[in-house]
Amino acid sequence: MQPILELQNLEVNFHTLDGVVHAVNGVSYSVAAGKTLGVVGESGCGKSVSVLSVMRLIPDPPGKIKQGKILFHGEDLLEYDDKRMESIRGSEIAMVFQDPMTSLNPVLTIGKQLTEGMMVHQGISRKEATDRAIDLLTLVGIPNPAERISDYPHQFSGGMRQRAMIAMALSCSPEILIADEPTTALDVTIQAQIVELTKSLQERLGMAVVWITHDLGVVADLADDVVVMYAGYIVEEADVFQIYENPLHPYTLSLLKSLPRVDRRDQNKRLATIPGFPPGGLTVLPGCPFAPRCSFTVERCMHENPQLLPFEADHKVACWVDVSTGRER
Repeated sequence: MQPILELQNLEVNFHTLDGVVHAVNGVSYSVAAGKTLGVVGESGCGKSVSVLSVMRLIPDPPGKIKQGKILFHGEDLLEYDDKRMESIRGSEIAMVFQDPMTSLNPVLTIGKQLTEGMMVHQGISRKEATDRAIDLLTLVGIPNPAERISDYPHQFSGGMRQRAMIAMALSCSPEILIADEPTTALDVTIQAQIVELTKSLQERLGMAVVWITHDLGVVADLADDVVVMYAGYIVEEADVFQIYENPLHPYTLSLLKSLPRVDRRDQNKRLATIPGFPPGGLTVLPGCPFAPRCSFTVERCMHENPQLLPFEADHKVACWVDVSTGRER
């Protein structure tokens, strides 16, 4: 299936007073129409920077997209001028951010913020946009939408604010929805509701979804394919079933072992932890960036960073070691 969005060898740096931060290092992934791609990794691994690059929202300076391509329907978004990119952003590619309280303007009503994008991108009247906004709030499960549309963000709960953000992202019927850790600031019950809402909306509207998260439990319920990132690199890529049934990278394996599971036989056993800390982006190590924290490290790992290569059908990994045997490939 032809991908609707494709990142090719994307590299993003940030120039700071302390030096150059290498946030994204040659990342390539794609998402097909109507499918969900989960991008997983701990804080600082580059997953949010990669999707902010898609939206062309990297602040320049200090950020700089050093190289690569971002193809949307085969056309490179990095070659678009600002005006053309504005017509894409919010209309054909929409984004839901991590914290809805800081993403929504506190001095504008929910209705004002919902209708603005529709009036700009679709050229409809304020009344048409207001009617559409009420329909969208109904769609995402906001009670009494005709009344709540006049409320300000502080009058909504955290879950309702995130639902309003999703409604805003869907207002122009985008082909791709990018969700950047949209459930992080919410309690577990509301997280589950937002995930179920996203799944139902995707089935109803047929849009592609890129879901950024550090929570592998969310990915299991939502994604078709998964990309695992570490220190600005993709270390593993596969469909969601392969990632959970047959993880090939030590980092993915460690993440899965750290998840609490109700189906574990050894319920009293402590969850696994990953020792040490992720590397800072100011220095690029010559070897594998995960090597200092990895229990499978061999000599080659310290001197040569492995490429992301196919291990089997639709399953790629960047590792010198076979985790099933502990031996070098």
